[in-house]
Amino acid sequence: LTLPLLASFPVSVCCCLFILFLFLSELTGFIATEIVNELYVDDPDKDSGGKIEVNLNISLPNLHCELVGLDIQDEMGRHEVGHIDNSMKIPLNNGDGCRFEGHFSINKVPGNFHVSTHSATAQPQNPDMTHVIHKLSFGDKLQVHNVHGAFNALEGADKLGSNPLASHDYILKIVPTVYEDMSGKQRYSYQYTVANKEYVAYSHTGRIIPAIWFRYDLSPITVKYTERRQPLYRFITSICAIIGGTFTVAGILDSCIFTASEAWKKIQLGKMQ
Repeated sequence: LTLPLLASFPVSVCCCLFILFLFLSELTGFIATEIVNELYVDDPDKDSGGKIEVNLNISLPNLHCELVGLDIQDEMGRHEVGHIDNSMKIPLNNGDGCRFEGHFSINKVPGNFHVSTHSATAQPQNPDMTHVIHKLSFGDKLQVHNVHGAFNALEGADKLGSNPLASHDYILKIVPTVYEDMSGKQRYSYQYTVANKEYVAYSHTGRIIPAIWFRYDLSPITVKYTERRQPLYRFITSICAIIGGTFTVAGILDSCIFTASEAWKKIQLGKMQ
């Protein structure tokens, strides 16, 4: 084999391997879906009847179940004490504590819901509001790998070391969220941010009965996530560019090697003469 052939063979092999690598990279990107997000001002779920579904799961290890209740109120005039629909109380610590699980709806206006002893027949002398929040979510559950939003921002909130007689305020800003998959199907959920404080409240009649308050307001901004896949024409264009560009560079390299080889031959012939 002559020197140009020996030199061009490794170049051809490297070019083929390089093309294969880039082709597989482009193919992976073409098959995979990407998530594009955007913001706009609107109420996305207009078929909800102005309601938001809420899922609450909270444990109060030092408060009896018969004392625990859920109260809901908002700026539309709703004031419900001791909400019991779609709720369940599970005794903890041999009946000394309680785990409250509730599924209920709220209106799309500012308001609050709170866990308290307000609905109890007789108020305890020293209610213990230390708690752990297992879940607080709004709307449908979204299980999408590429979307890491604050859909359950209070998960794992532990207030067991707090003052037992303190009230807890969680101030929530709820953000409507839409997820649209490749088929165009939309799911509606809600993310939220949270700030909290705890305090022992007093009035002119003495200490106020403590509670766990969730005060919420809705953001006018909607977040939309859309699944997209790279168009076929872009994939084909990229493959053509890879193949054409690689062979162009390979041709330049091969030409340089051939020119150098010819120059080397002339130098060797000159020495022999």
